[in-house]
Amino acid sequence: MYITPEFRETNLAAIQDTIRAARLANLVTATASGLIATPLPLLFNQTEGSLGVLYGHIAKANSQWRESVIGEALVIFMGPDAYITPSWYPTKRETGKVVPTWNYVAVHAYGTVEFFADAERLLDVVTRLTTLHESSQPAPWAVTDAPPDFIKSQLRAVVGLRMPISRLDAKRKMNQNRSKRDRDGVVKGLAESHDIRNNAVSRLITKSRDDC
Repeated sequence: MYITPEFRETNLAAIQDTIRAARLANLVTATASGLIATPLPLLFNQTEGSLGVLYGHIAKANSQWRESVIGEALVIFMGPDAYITPSWYPTKRETGKVVPTWNYVAVHAYGTVEFFADAERLLDVVTRLTTLHESSQPAPWAVTDAPPDFIKSQLRAVVGLRMPISRLDAKRKMNQNRSKRDRDGVVKGLAESHDIRNNAVSRLITKSRDDC
């Protein structure tokens, strides 16, 4: 990922927050057959290793787990993003020397991925993922709500994955290269949007501005 100095995120806690907040990631591996990518939810355990470990599962019918991986795997996590119109910059009215851009947060995690089919390990991963995403539901569903034989049959259709993170690249592009006046204009424009995704980016720009 191309990252200029002003957009590089180095705060590990902020990077980990982006990983945890991402609802869906993309697992990318290079193989002799070419690049393979699979979108999937992942569980992040930050207490394992120096940078944490990712857990998840993919369909057994998915060829990605059968293909030998060349080098490390890449997992892509995306945070909030928004289109930025030049109309929000005071500089537009003064000089006209502005262009559109896109604000976003992205984290690339690298590591050696391990695929496994052990039933106990799979059940543990599936249970923890389910607990994580069901926790916000008014009546959380649990793996134990389904018949044990049914769960066993479902587990036979998936393969687990474990990836200790060896390194992280993180980018927070929130108009840090613009003047305070221009950034204030973007914050106002995004905050007034009816799109909650734009509102989220507005708050991130404000936080990035306040942290400077």
